[in-house]
Amino acid sequence: MSDKREVPDAAETARRARFSKLPERIHLEDTVEERAAIAPDPAKDTYNPDEWLVRYCL
Repeated sequence: MSDKREVPDAAETARRARFSKLPERIHLEDTVEERAAIAPDPAKDTYNPDEWLVRYCL
């Protein structure tokens, strides 16, 4: 029997330090970003049918 010990090289040590444990768990609410699909249009609700009647029919 030979008494050989394998000495880990620098790359193996770095790899074990990086990948030896699982990453921390990420909560689902941290993975979702909510944004409006389109920018709000300020002129969207400016039409007033009653104002039109007053301006053009009276």
